[in-house]
Amino acid sequence: MTVPEPTATALTGDCANCFGLCCVALPFTASADFAITKDAGKPCRNLDTEFRCGIHTRLRQQGFGGCTVYDCFGAGQQVSQVTYGGTSWRQAPQTAREMFEVFPVVRQLHELLRYLGEALRLAPTADLRALLAETEALAAGTPAELLALDVAAHRGRVNTLLLETSERVRAAVPGKKRDRRGADLIGARLAGSSLRGADLRGAYLIAADLSRADLRSADLIGADLRDAKLHGADLTDAFFLTQPQLNAAKGDAATKLPTGLTRPPHW
Repeated sequence: MTVPEPTATALTGDCANCFGLCCVALPFTASADFAITKDAGKPCRNLDTEFRCGIHTRLRQQGFGGCTVYDCFGAGQQVSQVTYGGTSWRQAPQTAREMFEVFPVVRQLHELLRYLGEALRLAPTADLRALLAETEALAAGTPAELLALDVAAHRGRVNTLLLETSERVRAAVPGKKRDRRGADLIGARLAGSSLRGADLRGAYLIAADLSRADLRSADLIGADLRDAKLHGADLTDAFFLTQPQLNAAKGDAATKLPTGLTRPPHW
């Protein structure tokens, strides 16, 4: 049986069909990213009665930059409209705690679906397709099933196949490829560097200068790009790169992006 890949729409946050779950379920601490401290399960002071953010268009100016680099990968609407059938935690307060615990689980599964879908486009295999179908089935589970799931173990299985995909794709890139997996490159001066086909999985690139760098066909899964300078960089065909990573970085009109990702407004 052929299993269709998840659509981009299904794996993109749809706030209009969510009960403000990221604004309630998740905790944050007063810092450069958040103007206040909020406990898990407590609604953010900016969340209105219609589950909308009252300062959505002014988040960065109001000190909530951390919100602008977050993406639930569609878990919000999945939990709100499917798992709980459109009944909000305000309508049924007895479900609130459970709903807030289910949301992060589904968010992780949807993130894995996003990576698996990309891997299938890059180098399709039967194993990838089977694991995608399994992950979709898990994400559609009941609250009890989701809370009983060993997400870390499932993520490990997915990561094995994603790593195999990365190695297969990068092997086809001509020339010597750099292995900087998990490297500490905080503040590194890499302007104009040739990083084509590089393994940058989990690399710490915080505030690194990657201006005009060649990042084509580089594996960027889990790379920390907070405040990284991507001005004029070429990210064409860079893979396992997500919108939140781009939102956390700095770039300009000359930055070349992979298909499916958008230029952040603050660039």
